[in-house]
Amino acid sequence: GAFLVHLASSCPLAANGSVLDFDFTLIFNKNPLVCYDPDARHFVPCDWGLLRSCATHLATFLNNGTAWVERAEARRRACHDLAPQFLASTVLRRTPPQARIIPSKTGNARAPVLLTCHVWGFYPPEVTVIWLHNGDIVGPGDHPPISAVPNGDWTYQTQVTLMVAPVAGDTFTCSVQHASLDQPLLEDWGPGLSPGLTLKVAAATMVMALGLGFFIAGVYRYQARPLAPGYTPLPGDNYPAGN
Repeated sequence: GAFLVHLASSCPLAANGSVLDFDFTLIFNKNPLVCYDPDARHFVPCDWGLLRSCATHLATFLNNGTAWVERAEARRRACHDLAPQFLASTVLRRTPPQARIIPSKTGNARAPVLLTCHVWGFYPPEVTVIWLHNGDIVGPGDHPPISAVPNGDWTYQTQVTLMVAPVAGDTFTCSVQHASLDQPLLEDWGPGLSPGLTLKVAAATMVMALGLGFFIAGVYRYQARPLAPGYTPLPGDNYPAGN
């Protein structure tokens, strides 16, 4: 069979970016074999099974000299030096969310529309999402909000649903509060055309009206144009009669 030996090092960070600990481990087939003790600055066996004796001999070998201890200490210094540099672009960064409301039919006569507010692309993961109805806060309805889930790119997403029976003039608002925002992000929805579709209809109407205006102006100018120079219309039939 195959055997694999590799080194693994890590340094967990506190919320303020300080280094909490340092791990430097020699691993055999996914099992920790020899571990570095940063306080005592030497290697110790960390396998308590069948490989205990092998781990003890290996730890003695690594401690017999300074090369491996210096290597482990260099990794520990790198953790302290690099942590503040990467903290601002990772843990401490702020990425604002985006939001969109998607309506769907429920088949329920009392609440025929299900509004789903999708919120995505934000970091850190803590976010508050509430519904407003004509400016007043409403509860989450029959479907409570779910926890934020990772997108795999250091951002998160979540969604909140609300079952409604909208009437003309209603406005439902998804209000998103996040650490990256100075004020809540508001996404509105009302019965009828969506804001995006309303904008498209308005733009199409303007284009059609503009085209119709150009057409009328063109016809008017064509009819009002002066006759060609040197041509004078004569009354009657200008063509000789013939068989």
